[in-house]
Amino acid sequence: MSDTRTELERLESLTRLCLEEAARQGASAAEVACSADQGLSLTVRLGAVETIEHHRSQGVGITVYYGQRKGSASTTDLSERALTDTVGAACRIARYGAEDPCAGLPEAELLAKDIPDLDLYHPWTLDAEQGIELALACENAARGHSDAITNSEGASLNAFEGVRVLGNSLGFLHGYASSRHSLSCSVIGERDGNMQRDDWWTVARDPAELESAEAVGRKAAERTVRRLGARGLSTRQCPVLFAADVASSLIGHLIAAIRGGNLYRKSSFLLDALGQRIFPEFVHIHERPHLLRGLGSAPYDAEGVATRDRDLVRDGVLESYVLSTYSARKLGLQTTGNAGGVHNLIVAPGQEDCDTLIRRMGTGLIVTELLGQGVNIVTGDYSRGAAGYWVENGEIRFPVEEITIAGNLRDMFGHVVAIGNDVDLRGNIRTGSILIESMTVAGD
Repeated sequence: MSDTRTELERLESLTRLCLEEAARQGASAAEVACSADQGLSLTVRLGAVETIEHHRSQGVGITVYYGQRKGSASTTDLSERALTDTVGAACRIARYGAEDPCAGLPEAELLAKDIPDLDLYHPWTLDAEQGIELALACENAARGHSDAITNSEGASLNAFEGVRVLGNSLGFLHGYASSRHSLSCSVIGERDGNMQRDDWWTVARDPAELESAEAVGRKAAERTVRRLGARGLSTRQCPVLFAADVASSLIGHLIAAIRGGNLYRKSSFLLDALGQRIFPEFVHIHERPHLLRGLGSAPYDAEGVATRDRDLVRDGVLESYVLSTYSARKLGLQTTGNAGGVHNLIVAPGQEDCDTLIRRMGTGLIVTELLGQGVNIVTGDYSRGAAGYWVENGEIRFPVEEITIAGNLRDMFGHVVAIGNDVDLRGNIRTGSILIESMTVAGD
């Protein structure tokens, strides 16, 4: 953005205006979130430009309380008149709302005070022509990697930067700028009438930390070519190794099961599991919200509550839930600073790399792609379409497709055999490959 400091000051001023207006209209408490962002997105396919989009957006979300009656409204018009009207709309909703004993702002002592600079803002000063050049280099590297690459779904580049300001009637008012950039490529290969597709991507706060365009394209092509000749499997029980880039989904299901909303609604297979061993003793999962330039880093959560390092799982035991202020009150607990989600969840890696885990598995399935949404957080039942590779005697024998893997998440968590040191850093959940002792693989 042309002048981040000026934009921050503008949004802070608008936030104060909304808070003052909420008080003038009789609200006993209020919270305001303002944002403004901009970016460039483009896609190339088969050597030609498909889309170029320059986007810019702004918005304000306002929540007011009349005692324990709550009302919310939002607008993308940041004129003073529109903001006054939006506050009025939130107030009207609150006046006619039902009392909720758990509604309200966080406790003032939990709000962030000494706010660290997490180095989250690294604008990418490239124009559309430079972006097109990078995307074309990425796709060309993929298409030129092998004669087996016969088609392309394209390469995409995204550059994003924005400013967020949060304020409430308890005196909290703070904002900061952040950025997020990515480059991806997906291609199609064909051999002996068999067609496969795969992809690769890179993402970072700082464009200097992205993988090169050529490396992204080459990896996309390599992954596609490796999948050619895929076949099915007969139904069996066997060990399953979730590759690092799909293993994060397993941890995502854990987070869903210990999220406050699912717990107070009694719709989780981990209900009342606090203090119980749910993983083997070697498993340690912790949250590190203050990592410099981390994709999930945040000095405070969506309510202004200070974030902090903490353990979710230690020695295999569930140590904490994932709670906002509201869900914590519903459960008779204190917020964990997770309104809006977790921040840089890290699964402590083991000593073995992926190749070592494959040899350790001996005979079994490597999962590199998951399909469908067959996960029941209430019961823990797990059933998803999958693709990957069949392993015998510690070596990959052939790619597989059109199979389903099934189990129960409680059993799967309890029978984790090892976690690899091949940690995928491209998301908010950082984990290596995860080897599970046994699952049902359904095929032909």
